[in-house]
Amino acid sequence: VLTADLTSSCEADVVRDNLPDQYLSMGMAEQNMMSFAGGLAREGFHPYIHTFGVFVTRRPFDQVAMSIAVPNLPVRLLGFLPGLTTPGGVTHQAIDDVALFRAVPNMTILEVGDASEVESVMDVAESIDGPVYVRMWRGQVPRLFSTPMKFGVVRVLSEGTDFVLITSGICTEESLKARRSFKAAGVAV
Repeated sequence: VLTADLTSSCEADVVRDNLPDQYLSMGMAEQNMMSFAGGLAREGFHPYIHTFGVFVTRRPFDQVAMSIAVPNLPVRLLGFLPGLTTPGGVTHQAIDDVALFRAVPNMTILEVGDASEVESVMDVAESIDGPVYVRMWRGQVPRLFSTPMKFGVVRVLSEGTDFVLITSGICTEESLKARRSFKAAGVAV
């Protein structure tokens, strides 16, 4: 596990304390951390990078693309605080992370929508050959589903004839609330 000076903020201190030989703090050097992870992967390791989403996607974009994604290396990039969820302000908001990584060759993006997906996303990530970006929250996450995440399978939460509502990640809980409101108003979603 590699982190960029955000050990406690990303709750990686559990790894640091329990598996110190498998933990590296790379300091405030996200670009270097990405290239280092690519080097580890070339040597047969399976590095996990653990930091805020914006520090995985925007700041080290070129290093992720050239050192990890283009050579299709098995690096797992865990980005926390997606979208506008961070109190850290605009410098810490990963609002374009999905758009950026969709443009990167070989990159798979996984986004969790509830606690059951948080619990199962690492198994899904490990089943994928090549680099994986996992977009997730930290702290308390609601449990909305009773089944684990499955790669390439969407969850159909309801069927209706009036319109389709598509959601992912942190918007899932609010979309379920909206669906109930639409149903109460006689709209089939």
